[in-house]
Amino acid sequence: MGYKVRVMDFSLANDETLIAFYESVRRQVEADKQSGGRSRLVGASTRLYADTVREEMNRRQMKYTPIDWHR
Repeated sequence: MGYKVRVMDFSLANDETLIAFYESVRRQVEADKQSGGRSRLVGASTRLYADTVREEMNRRQMKYTPIDWHR
């Protein structure tokens, strides 16, 4: 039984919304680090979501600080 992954389309989102989405994931990653490094808030689907947002920001040549996924 496989799962179908749906990738969100952020092409119509404005720049401020993209930054807000990306920063929300950053806060979740930081919260995980503060709780001992186990992924309690951030799983594979959240990382896929952040990667999709990042790809759209790259397409628009926006400036942002990459998320530090490592401890």
